[in-house]
Amino acid sequence: MGRLFLVNLEGKVYSCKHCKTHLAVGDDIVSKSFHCKHGKAYLFSKVSNVTLGVKEDRLMMTGLHTVADIFCVKCGSIVGWTYETAHEKAQKYKEGKSVLERFKLSGPDGSNYWVSHETHIARGEQEEV
Repeated sequence: MGRLFLVNLEGKVYSCKHCKTHLAVGDDIVSKSFHCKHGKAYLFSKVSNVTLGVKEDRLMMTGLHTVADIFCVKCGSIVGWTYETAHEKAQKYKEGKSVLERFKLSGPDGSNYWVSHETHIARGEQEEV
């Protein structure tokens, strides 16, 4: 695979909960109102230390989007997705931005977000993905 070069971020850093690799900073949060199958998710204007998966069209609660899953570059865990194309005019602001699932992250204070099984069942059909 070769040598792995990681970007170390400064400030309020969100990290991969598995390997602690820096993924994004709090100042780059666009919205905290996103949801996924594991609960809360945050929309970031930029993320670091991730690789992109295959682009695919997904029908989400806000319409059709072309997205690619994003993976932690160090451990390979899926941590969210990035919006390539929003097919509805009102959703164009998402293009080029990435969603990180809070369940997959350690917060700036080192905390992990855990969702209860009941919350997962109750919200499962309301989520964006």
